[in-house]
Parts: sequence; C-alpha cells; structure tokens
Amino acid sequence: MNAMNFVEPEERVALRKAASELARKYGHEYYSKKARSGEKTVELWDEAGRLGYLGVNLPEEYGGGGAGIADLAAVLEEFAAAGSPLLLMVVSPAICGTVISRFGTDEQKKQWLPGLSDGSKKMVFAITEPDAGSNSHKITTTARRDGSDWVLSGRKVFISGVDEADAVLVVGRTEDSKTGRLKPALYIVPTDTPGFEFKQIEMDLVSPEKQFGLFLDDVHLPAEALVGEEDAAIAQLFAGLNPERIMGASFSLGTARYALDKAVAYANERQVWGAPIGSHQGLAHPLAQIKIELELAKLMTQKAASLYDSGDDFASGESANMAKYAAAEAAIHAVDQAVQTYGGNGLATEYGLGTLVTAVRLGRIAPVSREMVLNFVGQHSLGLPKSY
Repeated sequence: MNAMNFVEPEERVALRKAASELARKYGHEYYSKKARSGEKTVELWDEAGRLGYLGVNLPEEYGGGGAGIADLAAVLEEFAAAGSPLLLMVVSPAICGTVISRFGTDEQKKQWLPGLSDGSKKMVFAITEPDAGSNSHKITTTARRDGSDWVLSGRKVFISGVDEADAVLVVGRTEDSKTGRLKPALYIVPTDTPGFEFKQIEMDLVSPEKQFGLFLDDVHLPAEALVGEEDAAIAQLFAGLNPERIMGASFSLGTARYALDKAVAYANERQVWGAPIGSHQGLAHPLAQIKIELELAKLMTQKAASLYDSGDDFASGESANMAKYAAAEAAIHAVDQAVQTYGGNGLATEYGLGTLVTAVRLGRIAPVSREMVLNFVGQHSLGLPKSY
C-alpha cells in the first residue's frame, strides 16, 4: 500500500476481487448451515487452498504466493465480507506459517509450509492457559530436556480448530541454564502424539471452528520439534502475534462490512410511512458513523500490515494493536446497528445477523483483550507508567 496516496496496489485490488467472487459463491447461508450442523467449511477451505489464497503470504519456494501479511489479510477480509470467514486462516498460514517461514529449520519448512500454503495441512496455535489469562509471563506449560529430545507438560485453553489440525504450535517455557529463569519456546506438536489430548469447550458461538482445552502429559518430542533458537523465542513469539492481531482486525473488518451492507440494503428497501427507512436520520446517521469507523480501522490495519511486511516488528506491534481494537469496535457497532435497522427481523435466522452478535463480541476479548491493548498504548505509545 502506498503511504502517500493510500491506494492499494493493482495486484491486491485484483486479489480482493477474486477472493470476494469465490467467497460469495458460498456465502453466509452456506457458512451458517455448516456451523449449525456441526460441519466444517471444507469445500471453501479446499477451493481457496487450490487457488492459492491460503498461502499468499508464504514463500514461493514452498508453494506460497511470496507476498505479505497484507495480502493474506485482504483475502480474509473479503471472505468475511461475503459472510464466509475462515478463522483458521488467522492461525494456520498467518501465525504458524509466518513463524516457521521466518525461524523454522529447512526440514520444518519442507515438512509444513507446502501443506499450509495449499491448505492440505493445518496447524493451530496454543498460548492461552487457564490460570495465566493475558499474562503470558505466567505460562506454566514447561519443556525439559531428555537427552537431545524434549518432554512437554501443561495445559492450554480456548485453542481454535484442534480437531481439524495436523499439529499444534505450542508456546511452552524452558529453564535458562545461566539464570534459572523460565523463558518462552515454541514446539510443533502433532495432534496424534502420545500424551497429547484435547477436549471441546462448549461455547455459545455459532461457528464451524470449535474451541478446545489441551492436556499435555509428559509429551515426548524429538529435538527437531523446537522451532528456531531456544534463546530467541520471545522474538519468534511476537513474529506470530503481530500477524494474529492484523488478521483478527481483518476478520472484524470483513464482518463489519457484511453487516453494514445488509443494513444499508434493508434501509433502502424497507418502506414505512411511504418512504425508505434509510431516509430518516435516526437510521442514516448511525450507519454513516459506522462507515467512518470502518474506514478508519481499515486504514490502521493496512498500516500495520505494511509495517510488518517491511520488517519493522516494533512499529507494526503498535499499529496492529490499535487496528485490532478499532476493527473490533467497528464490528460490534455495525452488527448492533444492523440488527436495530432490521428490527425484529434482525434476530430472525433467515436474515443472517443474529449469530453475529456473539461472534463480533469475541473481538473485544481475542486474540488480545481490549484492556491489554489499552495497557500497551498507555505504556508504549504514551509513555505512561506500567499499570500491571
């Protein structure tokens, strides 16, 4: 994206158009039926993979598109705007694919990146724990040496899509031999590894992707399960978390667009007292305000992606947090106003808005809570004292 004129390159505009056409071929009715029946959006995922949309950010030598996170985020936004978002795009190619492509060994890249690029393999990400919450420094999943191998033990919670995954990229901690302190480390754990178990968490969300608790009971891993350098894991960790926030923002942006488009269409069509309801400022102004919020959030998301793709991890962290915050708020406002515009129809299944009320609310919680974003901005952007 050109920082001077704010116009996306022609290639990304074309990518958006093509991704939108694919997703609209499926649409929200397809997505909703799959989610309500407990099925997965396999057809859309597989076709997106075959056409190269899932791996646009991954290296060409491993089957990817050789582009950046900005292009993958654009694809996800268009899918969500068509009513068929793919949550696992956030974790499989964006987080796991990015971490492996930047820090993985040659063997790890050969083993995983081609499948992550075409969608034939899925890898999910596990950092959250029952007692650690937002405090990643309190993670208790630990890895100890067993000769040249590793033994991993601990618990994780609210991990998306484990039932669909071939492996999980697990954030654990190892002991620093010099200081004795625990430091983060990343491990690839195939889901069929002995000692690895997962249990679904029942959620009041209508989504094809389910949430799980993980139980790792002395899971024995080969030496090559460790991603990158043992001593550089904090940098590796944030190399995955910034794309997670950018993709989360894009997920929210697309959902906001979907809700706003439906609300505007209904406001133009619905007649009350001889005029479209959209002619009344009581509905027109809130919808206009949402359009402004959406465009502002989109600009920050594009800025964050541009900074990340340029290699500026620190600056992209600030922008990615702001983008995630702004996009989540825009999505909540968009869905709420869309439901209000439809009136009772807004909660009727056939109109495809009711399930979004809970879905967009999740954006204030994950992948990082609104409060932790404000903590980050207060401390790092404004220079205020650390509050936690």
